[in-house]
Amino acid sequence: MKLIILIPALNEAASIAGVVQSMPKQIEGVDQIEVLVVDDGSKDDTAQLAQSAGATVISHPFNQGVGKAFNTGLAAALEMGADIMVNIDADGQFSPADIPLLIAPIVEGKADFVSGDRFRSANGELVRPDYMSKIKFWGNQRMADLVGFVTGKRYDDVSCGFRAYSKEALMRLNLTGKFTYTQESFLDLANKGMGIKTIPVNVTYFPNRKSRVAGSILKYMFQTAKIIFRAYRDYNPLKFFGLLGLIPFVISLIAGIFVLIHYFTTGAFSPYIFVAFASVYLFTFGILLWIVGILADMFIRIRLNQEQLLYAEKNRRYDWKK
Repeated sequence: MKLIILIPALNEAASIAGVVQSMPKQIEGVDQIEVLVVDDGSKDDTAQLAQSAGATVISHPFNQGVGKAFNTGLAAALEMGADIMVNIDADGQFSPADIPLLIAPIVEGKADFVSGDRFRSANGELVRPDYMSKIKFWGNQRMADLVGFVTGKRYDDVSCGFRAYSKEALMRLNLTGKFTYTQESFLDLANKGMGIKTIPVNVTYFPNRKSRVAGSILKYMFQTAKIIFRAYRDYNPLKFFGLLGLIPFVISLIAGIFVLIHYFTTGAFSPYIFVAFASVYLFTFGILLWIVGILADMFIRIRLNQEQLLYAEKNRRYDWKK
C-alpha cells in the first residue's frame, strides 16, 4: 500500500523544509510513503527547499488558488500510484503524528474519506482552538450547518485542510472550484455515497499568521457559500428550482385570490389591475423555474453517466484492479 502526502504550498519558505522532513517515514499497514509538494506560484524558495528536503515538487507558473493546487496534487498522486492520499497544510499547524490515525479507517476498509476535526476533543466536546478568532469559529460552524443541510449529515468541521482519501475516493472526486476544495469535497463524495468519517486532530494556530484562504472572513464565507450553492443546484436541481419556483408561485396565488375576491365583491379589477398582472407574471415565472428544474434533472443524469465513464477511464489508466 502506497501513501502520498500532498502539501499545497504558497510562499512557505520559512516552514516547508521542516514540514516535509517531519512526515512519518513508516506507518503500520503502509509499504511506501512519498511526499508531494504542489508549489502554487510561490515568489520565494519554497519549491527548491521542498525538493532539497526530499519531496517531489510540482510548480504552477503563477498562483491559481488552493483548489487548483489540490486538483493538481490529486492527479499527480494517482499518477504516482497512490492507494491513499493525505493532504496537509504547509505551515506546520497540523501534526504529522496524526496521519496514522487519519488513514486507519481507510486501511481497515471502514471509510473512503477521513477528515480531521479541529473542533471536537477526544471526549466529544466542541471546542474553539487557541488563537482562532470567535468570528472564524462561528463562520466554520455556519459552513458546517450549510453542508449538513445539503448532504443531510452533520459534520462539525468541513473546512479542515488535513484529510485522507482512499484511491476509490480519489478517482470518484471531481472538483471545479479554484478558491478552495474543502467543502466541495464533502459535497461531492457525500452525494456519491462514499464512506465519510471525521477524527479529532491536533491543530496549532500561530497568533501572528494570517490565513491566505480565510484572510477575509466575509470573502471566505461568500466564496465557500457560492461553491455550496452551486453544488446543491447541480446535485439537487428538482429541489433547488422547486423551492425557487415555489416562492413566486405562492405569492402569485395570494395576489390572484386577493384580486378575484375584490372583483367578485366590486365587479371591477380597479384599482388592482397591476396586482393582477403581477400575479400572472409571478405564476408564469414560478412554472418556468419548475420546468428548468425538470430539464436540469435530466442533464444531471447525463453528467452522472459522464462521471461513470471518467471513473472507468481512470480505472483503466491507473490500472487500479491489477
